[in-house]
Amino acid sequence: MNLMNSKNNILKKVSFLLFSLMFVCNNAFGQQTADFARSMGKMNVVIAVIVTVFVGIVIFLIYMERRLAKLEKQVDSE
Repeated sequence: MNLMNSKNNILKKVSFLLFSLMFVCNNAFGQQTADFARSMGKMNVVIAVIVTVFVGIVIFLIYMERRLAKLEKQVDSE
């Protein structure tokens, strides 16, 4: 039970950090960067890179969660 609570706490902290960074980055770069990227025709590339990195992080977290669950089952069975 304690391990599950710590997982939930870590997940909450990570999600709060991600949402906070999104808002900070949005305010830091502002409209000028978006206009520049649109004018150069690179906005789709920027969005594709951001989505790719985000999907990679999510896949990595799912992979690590499965490995952790497997190790927990091993420890519980011993």
